[in-house]
Order: sequence, then C-alpha cells, then structure tokens
Amino acid sequence: MFSRLALNHTHQRKQLFKGLGIKCLGAFIKCSGTFAVTLALALPSQAADLPLPDLGSAGSGVITPAQEYELGQKWLRIYRAQVPTTNDPFVLSYTEKLIYGISRYSDLTDSRLSILVVENPSLNAFAVPGGVVGIHTGLFNYAENEQQFSSVIAHELAHLSQRHYARKVEEQQQNTMITLAALLASVIVAATTDGDAGIAAISATQAAAIDAQLRFSRGMEQEADRIGMETLVRAGMDPYAMPAMFEQILKSTRYSRRPPEFLLTHPVTESRISDSRNRAQQYPKKFYEKSTEYELVKIRVSLNNTNNYGEDVRRFENELRGNRFSKLAAQYGLVLSLTRAGKTERALTLAEELVAAEPENIYFTVARADVYAEKGDFETAVKALQEKLKTHPNHHALNVRLAEVLMKAGRYNECAELLNRHVQRRPNDDYVWYLLAEVQGLTGNILQVHLARAEYFALNGIFSKSEIQLRHALKRVKDDEHQKAKIEERLKEVRQLERETLL
Repeated sequence: MFSRLALNHTHQRKQLFKGLGIKCLGAFIKCSGTFAVTLALALPSQAADLPLPDLGSAGSGVITPAQEYELGQKWLRIYRAQVPTTNDPFVLSYTEKLIYGISRYSDLTDSRLSILVVENPSLNAFAVPGGVVGIHTGLFNYAENEQQFSSVIAHELAHLSQRHYARKVEEQQQNTMITLAALLASVIVAATTDGDAGIAAISATQAAAIDAQLRFSRGMEQEADRIGMETLVRAGMDPYAMPAMFEQILKSTRYSRRPPEFLLTHPVTESRISDSRNRAQQYPKKFYEKSTEYELVKIRVSLNNTNNYGEDVRRFENELRGNRFSKLAAQYGLVLSLTRAGKTERALTLAEELVAAEPENIYFTVARADVYAEKGDFETAVKALQEKLKTHPNHHALNVRLAEVLMKAGRYNECAELLNRHVQRRPNDDYVWYLLAEVQGLTGNILQVHLARAEYFALNGIFSKSEIQLRHALKRVKDDEHQKAKIEERLKEVRQLERETLL
C-alpha cells in the first residue's frame, strides 16, 4: 500500500515547496520575446490548474520541435516544484507502461515522453510542448475501464503529434499577449495566496482570453478526437471507448457547480459525442477483456486518497458482494484496507488466497509482503520480494517496495545498494532519489546524502537548494580530485539549468 515513507515524502514536499514556485514563475513572467511568452502560456498554477496547452501539428514554423522539447523540460521543472505527484510506484509504472504502449501507435515522431501522475482527485489530463503528458489520479475515478482511460491518453497524444500548441501560438501572435500574461499572473496569485485579489484579477482578464482560446481549440479538439481514435484502433483498443468516456464525463459532472478542468480545456458537447460515436461506427464492435490491472490501480488510487481505514474495510467487504470489480480485485482492495487498519491476521489469510490464485501477479505478492511487514516479520516480507525480483529485476514497484521494507527493517546497506542500482534505471524519478537520500543518512554516508538530495531538488526545480547540497558535498571530497571534478561539473550543470529555466 501507500507506505508511510511515501506519505512523509508527500508532506515534506508540500512544506518544502510552499512559496518557492511563485519565485520561479514571477521571474518567468518578466521574460520578453515570443519564446518566453509561449513558455508563460504553458504554465499552470497549483490550486487553480491553469488550463494547460494542447500541443499540435507538424506544419507550424513559429516554434520548432527542438524548441518545444526545451520548452517542455523547462515547464516540467517548474511544475514539479508546485504540485504533488504520486509516490505510488504501481500507479506510476502502470500509467507509464500504458502511455508508452499507446504512443507506439500514435503519429508522434519524437518518442521522448515525460509522464506525470498528479495527486489530484479532479478530472484532468493534459499535454505540454516537448512530450510532457500529465494525468490526474482523479481520472481513474471517472474512467470505468482501461479502454476509456486509454481514449483520453490517445486524445492527448494526438494533441502532441499534431503540434496543436505551436499552431495555437501562431494564431495567438495576432492577439494581445499582455492579456494572456496578465491572466497567467493572476491565476498564479490566486493559487499561491488563496486571496481575493488574485480571484478579482482573474475575473478582469479571464473572459475574453479564455473565450478566444476555446473558440480556437474546438477544431483542434475534433482533430485530436479523430486521430486519437485512429491511434486506439491501431493499438488494438476499443474506438467506442471514446464516446463512452465523453458520456461518462458528462454524466459524472452533470450536477457539479464548477465543471472539472478537463471540460474547461476540452469542451464536451452532445454534438462532439455524436461525432465521436459516428466515427467509431466505422469499425466493427468487438469484445474487449476487462483489465484486472486497471482495476487494481483504480483501487490503489481510491485508497491513497482516504484515511478512514474502518470505512475502507466495510466498503470492500461490500464490493466482494457487488459487481463493480472482479472478485479478485475486490479482495485485493480488502487486503490493502485490512492491512492499513492493522487487522493483519485476516489480511494475511486473504492475501495468501490471492497469491495462490495468481502466483505471478506482482500486486498480490507485494500485498502479501506488506502484511508481513505490518506484522513486523520483515524477514519473510523481504524474502518474498527478493524472490519475485529475481524474475522481474527492473520492476519499479518491486524495487521501491523492497527498498522501503529493507529500510524499515534496519537493513540500510542492502537498501542503499538496491536504490543505487534502481536510480540508474530511473534517474528522473524524484521519489527514488528521496529514498536514497534517506537511507544514505541512516548508513552515515553524508556525502551520498548531499548528492542524492542535490538530484532530488534539481528534478523539482529547486536549484538553489540543489546547489547548496552540491557545495556541502564538495567540502567532503577535498582530497579526491576525481570526485571533486565530477561534483563541480554537476554544479555547473545545475546552475545552467537554473539559468535556462528563467530565460
């Protein structure tokens, strides 16, 4: 389940980044020139979730693909400093695997993708120049199955492949950039201060700018629907899932006071649903197997957002008698809920049944190991995870969960060795760097603490803190010229990243 280390990491992120993002964004807004303005247009706010840009078509000459990639990486560093992303390795690795799998059938010419799973219960998904794809965990609550979830991904990938953002900028060059920059600034103020001043500023600029943006994007939305559906078909997925997802969104949000961000940036109308349904009817209807893995991830997302363990247990006891989830998925949810509630004996019995039913299912293996760890039997938990890791050495969730259990068991050196290997596979995963810094502190290796923290802060766009950690590291390697040269080189790189982000 969502470990205490992960929960502590999320809390620390919120405290650490509070107020930091506004500095980067404030400097950012002061930039001049077309490229700087286009970057400003892409920036979101933490609470208000500024409508994110859709990417687009190959014909634009305003921004080159290389500039788009640079733009996306700059945006990513600032965005990470402002919003909590998931630490659940199962949720993250499932989403990455699905997006990469679908992208192989898309029209994307650049396979470099940066995938964010944002811890936010709202319905939203977005694409940003340079291959950044973001999914709110709330999307799992709205999409009934993997096919529907995939239809949203295919749609966002279509925005990227058609370079819609570049085309939008080309059109916006003829409009007032000052209005859009003012809108960005006011949204940031509202998001970071929660004050009435920011909200008032939004109302002064929002109507005209947003209206123009939506009018311009409707044609792009239709194009993304069409190309997204073609991508789904090529990927062997259900084209009928797209109109079904649109209908599900409208049904789920019909009585909401404020539409979700996804509807503000991706307006769904009855005619759009009808167009999508007519397009799907070009393809024969087929039966598609229900994805058990999607159900398991959906369950994890729902439990990560609750703290009422007793209520969770009752909920999944009822799910065992219902038809929302398969029996094994509902039982998995019950095992996770019982483990969090401290009812380990019953949880272990049910977890053993799951592993017996599907011995190769990594979710079930980890769930059983979690029960043993909760009982304090770390030896059995570690042994089970290590055994599974032999056949799946690169599995993200297995590596992370084993590292967390090893740390909890006091086996710090083993944990550090494991994380040092895994961070080579995932150098852009801030939670792996966070864990590595924690365990290096427990081993007493202060140099490696500073180096891991430096990478963690750099990934989250907090370059000043990254530089501080690297300077601390330099003090500890005075007599090692090779190590000193490596750290000095990394310090130059971090400073360069900071300059580029603010340019």
